[in-house]
Amino acid sequence: MDRYAVIGHPVEHSRSPDIHARFAAETGQSLDYRHLLSPLDGFTATARAFADGGARGCNVTVPFKFEAWQLATRRTPRAQRAEAANTLRFDAEGWWCDNTDGIGLVRDITVNAGVALAGRRVLLIGAGGAAAGVLGPLIEAGPAALVVANRTADKAQALVARHADLAHDHGVALGIAPLEAPGEAFDIVINGTASSLAGAGVPVPGEVLRPGALAVDMMYGAGARPFLDWAARHGAIGRDGLGMLVEQAAESFFAWRGARPDTAPVLSALRAQVDGLR
Repeated sequence: MDRYAVIGHPVEHSRSPDIHARFAAETGQSLDYRHLLSPLDGFTATARAFADGGARGCNVTVPFKFEAWQLATRRTPRAQRAEAANTLRFDAEGWWCDNTDGIGLVRDITVNAGVALAGRRVLLIGAGGAAAGVLGPLIEAGPAALVVANRTADKAQALVARHADLAHDHGVALGIAPLEAPGEAFDIVINGTASSLAGAGVPVPGEVLRPGALAVDMMYGAGARPFLDWAARHGAIGRDGLGMLVEQAAESFFAWRGARPDTAPVLSALRAQVDGLR
């Protein structure tokens, strides 16, 4: 039986084993997918030991996505631009990596939420690993304008610079802004910071939301509740990151197994579980 895992620190909270077990059952695949805790200073050793033991690949969660990208000898263009990876495949010709977070987010917004990105004004809050993983696919979805708002301007500028040619090719006005004044009346606002995880307040003013805007937090469950409540108070439609989680997992599953699962029933089952824990 082919073996996979999600590697992180912490990692036991991850719903990835449940998601991939559902994908495997749906597509008739036989695999073993589990949690794998890595020491904070031991990701490389943990991943290599897992691969040497005959595993086929792994997902990577915080805080190891930058290390995962560095370990791979072959990288997809979106992983290369992000300089971070959440998916490794242990191929004999060299480790292959991808970052499926962005395509997962785009599919959740456009398919599951039914909101078009093309031609819209989008605000991406943050310039860390989460934001880096989604910026490329967001640009490829063709918004009219995409602003990256971050506390540290240099970090946002470096991220935008890596994506400047992609934005030019897709006709997207790509820029940066400070958190305290990122602009007003965006159609879609995406929180890619750790503010929800840390229990901190929403890092941007409510004026960023136009009435009826879509406000997405990449977190899900209780951690996303303050952001969703903030969105509702300002007349926006809040959405957490559960759909993104399922969609990015489906992209990883396809890269490993060559089969693309139907995400709708898996997302529905997971949503019932998460809502039941409130």
